[in-house]
Amino acid sequence: MNVDQLYETLSQIPKTDLAMWQDVFLKFYRAWFAEDRWLNYFEGLVTTIEVTIIALIIGVVLGVLVAMIRTAHDQQRPGTHNFVLGFLNGISQVYVTIIRGTPMMVQLMIWGFVIFATSRNFTLVGALGLGVNSGAYVAEIIRGGLMSLDPGQMEAGRSLGLNYIQTMRFIVIPQAFKAILPSLGNEFIVLLKDTSLISVIAGKEIVYAARAIGARTYEYMFPFVITAIMYLIMVLIFSWLQGKLERRLRRSDRR
Repeated sequence: MNVDQLYETLSQIPKTDLAMWQDVFLKFYRAWFAEDRWLNYFEGLVTTIEVTIIALIIGVVLGVLVAMIRTAHDQQRPGTHNFVLGFLNGISQVYVTIIRGTPMMVQLMIWGFVIFATSRNFTLVGALGLGVNSGAYVAEIIRGGLMSLDPGQMEAGRSLGLNYIQTMRFIVIPQAFKAILPSLGNEFIVLLKDTSLISVIAGKEIVYAARAIGARTYEYMFPFVITAIMYLIMVLIFSWLQGKLERRLRRSDRR
């Protein structure tokens, strides 16, 4: 007897006569197998991965830009002040303060229902909102890593004839990357899980699929449990990859 035949047999039994495992099986079947609903989860999974990648790119670009501006401003020689750099640093501080000081869900609602109220591409709007939010946290992570290095590293690079950007690129950033990698990895994991929030603006990721299936089956436990398991598997895979990269970097340091 295959899964479909077992379902047909059990569905004909009155609910009051079903054993607990039989009732659990029926609910799981409706949440996963019936009408090929498992395809809905994987369609949502693809969207979740796409949103994560887009948001990650936006977050890293914004984070690096803001971190470079704030670090350059803080590392100015005593007695010098660049007006343009000071203005950009002020904007960066306001950006970081507002983003880190307000809830992610509220930000997504502002993006979806105010700024892009006429847009129908809710998934892309959600990715943009997540990316802008992540950028503030990435900026602070990178800035903290850059500021934690010995100032002599910058002075050594400048003494070799490198300009500020070259010194950051070839000397400072490679060293800071190893220090901030765990924090960046954790931020990526948080970003991956936060993709579930775009369902509040009708972004069609895994949670959106689970809610739609729950509404059709009048049973929400199994759709949400399946969703949680899918997120857990993705987080475990990324954590494993992150750990592998960190071990490789440590081995290269010992050499």
